[in-house]
Amino acid sequence: MHTVSGGEVAGILVAVFWAILVSFLAVALARLAQTLKATTKLVADVTDQAVPLLAEASTAVRSAQTQIDRVDAIASDVQEVTSNASALSTTVASTFGGPLVKVAAFGYGVRRALGGGRKEDAPVKESRRTVIVGRTVPAARRDKRNLRGKRD
Repeated sequence: MHTVSGGEVAGILVAVFWAILVSFLAVALARLAQTLKATTKLVADVTDQAVPLLAEASTAVRSAQTQIDRVDAIASDVQEVTSNASALSTTVASTFGGPLVKVAAFGYGVRRALGGGRKEDAPVKESRRTVIVGRTVPAARRDKRNLRGKRD
C-alpha cells in the first residue's frame, strides 16, 4: 500500500478547491448570460415599440401645430371684426346720436309747452321727507337747499 504524503493531500485539496471554484464561476457566467439575453430582448422590444410611438407623437405635434395656426388665424380675424364693429359703433353713435338727442329734447319741449310736464306753480307735497344722516328734513327746507345749490 501506498501511503499518502502531506504534499499529495495538499495537491488533492487544491484540486478540489479549484474544481468547486470553477463550478461556481460557470454557474454565475451561465446566469449572467441569461440576464444579458433577457436584457437584449427587452431592449429590442422597447425599440420596436418606441419607433412607432415616436412617429405617432411627431404626427400629433404636427397636427397640433396646424390647429394652433388655425386658431391664431381665427383670433386675428376676430380681432379685426371687433375693431371694425367698434368703429361702426362709433360712427353710428356720432351719426345718429346727436340728432336723436335733439329729437328727444324737442319732444320734451313740446310736451312741456303743451302742459304735459309739471307746472312751476304747483305746490310741492309736504308729506315727502328726505332723510339725511339719521334725521328727517321737511320738504320745505329741502326745497330751500335745492334752490341754494342751483344759485351757486
